[in-house]
Amino acid sequence: QVQLVESGGGLVQAGGSLRLSCAASGGTFSSSALGWFRQAPGKQRELVAAISSGETAIYTSSVKGRFTISRDNGKSTVDLQMDTLKPEDTGIYYCAAHPSFYTIVAQKTADYWGQGTQVTISS
Repeated sequence: QVQLVESGGGLVQAGGSLRLSCAASGGTFSSSALGWFRQAPGKQRELVAAISSGETAIYTSSVKGRFTISRDNGKSTVDLQMDTLKPEDTGIYYCAAHPSFYTIVAQKTADYWGQGTQVTISS
């Protein structure tokens, strides 16, 4: 069983930056694929970024060049650095984990989820 706890959300102005962090416990972190999802009000959950156990990273097109996902296996953490934030980045951000990178990227789902952290970008 993997437990995930996000931190780092908040309210910032457009153009600003935030860094989200997700701490994991239990399970085998180093062999897990990890992802950040978000859900905006009235919209479906979407995959924002994912990183494989081998540190291959993918991003949804709307955040490419602005967001960076990274992992630290020694600390069992996965971070999402978000720069040049836009109002449309507003939503609840969830950290997720699954043994398979394919499952997160292609099926847009995961076995384990954090409780979510709110990100609000003002214009």
